[in-house]
Amino acid sequence: MNKALKKHIVFVLVIILWIVTAWLLYPLINLDSVDMGNAKEYLYRSAIGITMMVIFFGKSIIDLFFPQVTFKRVPLINTILLAVYSFALAGGIVFMVSRVIIMYLRSQKSGFLF
Repeated sequence: MNKALKKHIVFVLVIILWIVTAWLLYPLINLDSVDMGNAKEYLYRSAIGITMMVIFFGKSIIDLFFPQVTFKRVPLINTILLAVYSFALAGGIVFMVSRVIIMYLRSQKSGFLF
């Protein structure tokens, strides 16, 4: 298999995984319009999405500290962009976890979550 074709396949798979993650986390972004009757479903769905974000974060941190290129230096721009990406992921994880906590506290008022 061609090396360029492998890179394209990996790129498409990562984009598909990010689309699935965005779909899983969508109820947390629109938390005001979420029906608290379905809060348990949204909690599990969000937990899977946050888990996927943590996996992406772990992969980016490993790529940042242990680059795959062993014989060449990694370009500085790649390192900077990967660090920015890692910080953005960390911020997104914190934001999503705080939204889950808000959803949990709202459901405690109505008693629907568990």
